[in-house]
Amino acid sequence: MEYLLRPWPWYVSGPLLALVLFVLVYFGKTFGMSSNLKTLCSMAGAGKYADFFKFDWKSHRWNLIVVLGAIVGGFIAVKFLSDHSTIALNPKTITDLGQLGFSRIGETLLPAEIYSWENVLSIKGLAILVGAGFLVGFGTRYAGGCTSGHAITGLSSLQRPSLVAVVGFFIGGLVMTHFLLPLIF
Repeated sequence: MEYLLRPWPWYVSGPLLALVLFVLVYFGKTFGMSSNLKTLCSMAGAGKYADFFKFDWKSHRWNLIVVLGAIVGGFIAVKFLSDHSTIALNPKTITDLGQLGFSRIGETLLPAEIYSWENVLSIKGLAILVGAGFLVGFGTRYAGGCTSGHAITGLSSLQRPSLVAVVGFFIGGLVMTHFLLPLIF
């Protein structure tokens, strides 16, 4: 049981992910989290306000299993399969984050400096969340999918637009990490 409490190595988790993708491709489905949000919005009646959400969401109900699996799997992983050890980070990363004002680096997945209620409900916190939400939503729609869809399904099926999108995601991440994050904090 102790083995299950450590992070799974790539040679276990990678083949499991490949197996899931193979099953999805076999049944003519694709994987991506943004399509789940589209299904939820369509179910809630967003098609009355935007043509993008006008589609037969009932044929996409299987997408909701992915959302449920992510929630339940995350809960099981944290509560039952985790030893709650500190995340192994590069010492340079720890130094850089410390200089930006972060504490308890690697001890939590969500830093309190961003995700505590005190910070989330501040003007700065709300501006960051609303701005980030808008940019992620716009980028997902503009790119025709999210990071998981393009990086996992798109690249594994050798789609050129997914390669372009993933390169763009990485460039955006590098710009955010090295230029914008220091300005925000």
